[in-house]
Amino acid sequence: MAIRIGIITVQEPGYHPNRRLLEAAREAGHEGILIHPYHLWPKTAAGQLEITGTLSGPLPHVVLPRQGAQIGDACLALIRQFQLMGVTLVNDMAAVSTARNKFLTQQMLTAAGLPCPDTVFVNDESGFYHAVDQLDGFPVVAKQVSERQGDGILRITDANDARERALPALDRHRGLMVQRYLPPEKRRDIRALVIDGEVVCAASLIPPKGEFRANFHLGSTIKATALASELEQTAVGAATAVGCEVAGVDMIVDKDDRPFIVEVNYSPGFKGMEAATGLNIAGRIIDFAAERYHQKRERMDV
Repeated sequence: MAIRIGIITVQEPGYHPNRRLLEAAREAGHEGILIHPYHLWPKTAAGQLEITGTLSGPLPHVVLPRQGAQIGDACLALIRQFQLMGVTLVNDMAAVSTARNKFLTQQMLTAAGLPCPDTVFVNDESGFYHAVDQLDGFPVVAKQVSERQGDGILRITDANDARERALPALDRHRGLMVQRYLPPEKRRDIRALVIDGEVVCAASLIPPKGEFRANFHLGSTIKATALASELEQTAVGAATAVGCEVAGVDMIVDKDDRPFIVEVNYSPGFKGMEAATGLNIAGRIIDFAAERYHQKRERMDV
């Protein structure tokens, strides 16, 4: 059965994940549509939940929330509306709400017994310096809770650097993560793509010279890699702990072969992963979304 798959995004159709997901939907015999969260709005009227705004055709059967890390509360309301109206979500409201905030994610991972870098979440200047002491001094990593593609992640080397770069970024209402610095020398940076509790593929990322952040959009070299069983279990455990059925799990393996989970992305980009692995990742996501819809429909028909 052909279904209608909505992709919540602020990006244009030519943006790589959007283009590939639309292509994959068409190739699988489905209809893919882009849903702009600033052009479509939740509505309550006469005791009913409705959607109003720019939407061509009926409601989608499945929705993929893919606004990215900087999603605002207003967009969360649209996701919740779809969920309450019975539309299948991949990923659901609870998972998106957690994954959009890096520290809320780390809380869930740590509570599940999964390894993360030591971190203190602070909301004023005195807290920042207390965090540095707790982490055995400079350098530390200062990280915003909801930035994307490596933005808002700073390596802070001393007190002067903190005053110039970290403290101006410390907003009391948003807070700031202060994290133990794991130097790039002799470490491995890995992204694993998890779909439905399985690592579909993984890649290693090598930062460019002079850069401590391993991110494809910052010029890192990406290469397909096979994961040891322990790392696969760690990646799957991370996605499960956050509640993501589709996730990009970023991990660092230090010089002593200890893994640390640094992020669980609910709307992972996959341009580099498709290029490195040769896999049709967009097709896997679309197939899973369709499968989730049919599973839900079968349960309702019982």
